[in-house]
Amino acid sequence: MEFFASCPTGFEDALADELNALGLAQVRKLKGRVSFTGQVIDGERACLWSRLASRILVVIDRFDARDADALYAGTREVAWEEILAEGATIAVTARGTNDNLRNTRFSALRVKDAICDHMLEATGARPNVDTENPDARIALSIRNDRASLHLDLSGDALFRRLPREATHGDATHHVLRPDYAALALAQGGWSALCAETPGEDEGTESAAPLVFVDACCAGGGLVLEATQQLLDRAPGLLREHWGFMGWRLYDEQTWDALLDEADGRAERASERRCRVIATDVDAAAVSATQRVLAAAGLSQYVATMPPNAQKIVAKLGIRRAPLPARGMVVADTTDIAPTDASRALKLLDNVTRDELLEHLPCVVLARDTIVCRSLGLSPARTLAIKPNNEDASLMYFDPATRGQTEEADADQATVEVGDGARIPVLIPESDQFAARLRKVAKQRRRWAAREGVTCYRVYDADLPDYAAAIDLYEGAPDTPGRWLVVAEYAAPKSVDPELAQARMMDILAIAPAVLDVPASHVATRARTRSRGGSQYAQGPRGKKGGKGANVPKRDMLNDPTLPNIQEGGLTFTVNFDDYLDTGIFLDHRVTRGLVREHAKKARWFLNLFAYTGTATCYAADAGVEETVTVDLSNTYLDWAERNMRQNGFTGSNHYFVRDDVLAWIRDQRQTDNRWDLIFCDPPTFSNSSKMGRRTWDVQRDHVDLIVGISRLLTREGEAIFSCNLRTFKPDTEALARAGVVLTDITEQTIPEDFSRNKRIHHCYIVKRYRIEDAMRLAGMDDAAISARQAELREHERDHGRAGSSEK
Repeated sequence: MEFFASCPTGFEDALADELNALGLAQVRKLKGRVSFTGQVIDGERACLWSRLASRILVVIDRFDARDADALYAGTREVAWEEILAEGATIAVTARGTNDNLRNTRFSALRVKDAICDHMLEATGARPNVDTENPDARIALSIRNDRASLHLDLSGDALFRRLPREATHGDATHHVLRPDYAALALAQGGWSALCAETPGEDEGTESAAPLVFVDACCAGGGLVLEATQQLLDRAPGLLREHWGFMGWRLYDEQTWDALLDEADGRAERASERRCRVIATDVDAAAVSATQRVLAAAGLSQYVATMPPNAQKIVAKLGIRRAPLPARGMVVADTTDIAPTDASRALKLLDNVTRDELLEHLPCVVLARDTIVCRSLGLSPARTLAIKPNNEDASLMYFDPATRGQTEEADADQATVEVGDGARIPVLIPESDQFAARLRKVAKQRRRWAAREGVTCYRVYDADLPDYAAAIDLYEGAPDTPGRWLVVAEYAAPKSVDPELAQARMMDILAIAPAVLDVPASHVATRARTRSRGGSQYAQGPRGKKGGKGANVPKRDMLNDPTLPNIQEGGLTFTVNFDDYLDTGIFLDHRVTRGLVREHAKKARWFLNLFAYTGTATCYAADAGVEETVTVDLSNTYLDWAERNMRQNGFTGSNHYFVRDDVLAWIRDQRQTDNRWDLIFCDPPTFSNSSKMGRRTWDVQRDHVDLIVGISRLLTREGEAIFSCNLRTFKPDTEALARAGVVLTDITEQTIPEDFSRNKRIHHCYIVKRYRIEDAMRLAGMDDAAISARQAELREHERDHGRAGSSEK
C-alpha cells in the first residue's frame, strides 16, 4: 500500500526523518508531503505517533480524469465495498483543477455520486453523507488530466491535539500549534535526547543531566510538546475517533495492540529524569502556560520560574553534575509584545551565555532576525515557516559558533539611563537617544512642575532615527502610578525595517529606565491613518495581542481597574490597553482650557464627536447650565458619562446622545434648539458601518459640517473647531458664502510639550455673520459679494422665503 503524510511547507525533511524513525518503508520527500509504503498497521502507526504530519492518507486509486464523465467513470470502477466499512458515512473533499474540471465542489460532487451509485449497485444501499463528522473521508486530487483518490486515515487533522483550555475563546495567549512546536524541537534533536535518557533506576548519578529551558514560553506550546516527548506519550493516544475506523481493513485488535504498545512506552518513559523550566518576561504568559500544562496533566514535570537567568540555572541543579548537561534552550518570540521584546531577548541572551548552558543548542521561533543581533550569533540553519499563516523563521543556533563572536560579546553596547546605571542595547548609537531623553526629561519635568501638568509629551522624534513619541502619564491619588505610551512613527522605506525595529526595541528598553516607569506600565502604538470606523481606532487586546488574545469588552462606565489621571483640576479615566488612544488627547490640553474660559460666558454647551467627553467636563466645570454630548459610539459615551460623574457633574441637565453627528445636526436644524458654545473635534476619516454607506473625510466634508454647526449657534454664540489632519486647509471662501468666518487660533493652542510639532492639530473659532460681512472678512471682493447676493435673490424667487431658510 502507498501512503502520504501531508505537512506544511518546510516540514518535509523533519517529517521524513520521523517516519524513518518509526520504521516505515520507502520514505520519500515530496513538496508538502512525504510518501511511504506499508501495511494497514503502518498507516495506523503513523497516525498514532506522527507529531509533524497534518494528515495520513492511503492511496485508493489513480486514473485518467480529463473531464467530469471520466472522473465519474474512474471513481465508479473502484471496488468501494472493499474499502468502506459497512454502514460508514462518507464525505468527499477535492483539490486541484484542469481545463474541464474547474470547480472543486463540482468535482467532489461527481466523486460522491459515483461512490454512492457503485455502492447501491454492489450492496443495494447508498452510503449516507455526513460532511461534518464522516466515518470515512475521501480526498480527491486532480493534477492535469490525472485524478488520485485517497482515504484520509486521520479524521481530524493530527495537530488538533491541544487541551481545550489552550483553544477556547477565553484563552489570553496564543498557544503554538503542536506540529510547529514539534518541528522546533526536532531542530535540536529533542526526541533523540529524551530516548537516550535513563530512568531513575538506570544509573542516572553518573549520567549527564537532561535539561530543557523555554525562555519565552508564550502560551506554553513548546514546553507542552517537549514534556510530552520526554514522557514518550503518543500524540494520538487520547484520540477516540479516527478516519481509518471507516476503513473496511481496520482491525480493532490490531489497533488495540498498537495502543497497548504506546501505553507501555509511556509507562517506561515516566521514569525519565529531566529538568524542564518555563519562563517569560510576561507574567500572564507564565500563568497561561501553567493552565495549559495543568489541563494536560503535566504540571508536576515543569517548573515555571520568574525571568531571572541566575535563578533558572540554580533551579536546574546542574552545577555539581559529573558531566555537562544535555538538552536545549528554546523561545517562541512570534507573539511577544513590543514592550517586552527587549527584556525577553536579554533574558534569552543571559540564559544561553551562562557557563553551564552555553554549550546547549538554542532554537528560536521569530518573525525577524533581531534575535540574531541580540544573541550576537548567526543561525546555523533557518527554516521559513508560516504559523497562523504569518511569515516566521525557525532558527537553530549552534553553540559551537559562540566562540567566534567573543570579541563582539566583550564590546556589547550599553547606555547610561541615569545615576550611573547602564543597560544593554542592540544598537550602539542608542546612547545618543538615551542622552537626549535624559536631557529633555529633565527639562519637561521642571516645566510640568511649574505649570501643574502631570501628563505630558516627553519626547517627539527629537532624533530622526529614533522616530517615536513618548507620553508620560502620572496617576491620580486614587490610582497612583506612572505610565508611558510610546508611539512609533512609520520609518521611511529607505530605512532597513529590522534596523528600525532594533531602534524601537532600544527605545522601549531605555525610556522606562530613564523615566522611572515599570516596564509593565509601558504601552506601545503604531501611528497610521485609521480607516476603521473612527479616529479612536481600537488596538490589539490582550498583552500579546494578535490571534488568540480574546479579552472581554470592558465596562467603560464602571470598570474599577482603569487608572485615573488629573488635568486642570479635573479627573479623567484612561485606558492604555484596549484602544489606539488613551481617552484624552494631550495636545488639546490648552484647547480644553480655552473651552472652559469661553464656557464661563455660556449657558448651553454642545460637544460633537465628543469621544470621552473631556471637553464637556471642562464646560461643566465652568458652570454652564446644560451640556449635550454627542458621539456615535456607546463605549465612548459610557466613558464620557463616567468622566462627568467622577467630577460631580450628574443630573438631568447633562445629556448623552448616541447618533451620527452629521445626521443629528441636520435634524437639530429643524428644531429651536440652539447653543452658546459648541466644541467639535471630528475624526480625519471614518467609514464606520454605523454611518451606512456614507464615509467621512474632514478635508472633503468640513464645509457642510461647519456650516451646520454655525446654524446651531445662538445669535452671539461661537464654536471651537479642531482637527488633527496635518495638511488641513479650510475652504474659507465657501464658508464665507454661507456666512461663516473662521479665526485661526492654532498657534495659541499648541502646548509647550508639543512645540516640536506645530501641525499636531488645527484649531479655529467659528462665528456666524451676515453673508456680506462674512465675505468681506474673508477678503472677497465686491464682485464676488454681488454675485452671491444675486444667487440668493434668485434662490428666494424660485423656492420662496421658507425654502431659503438658513436653519
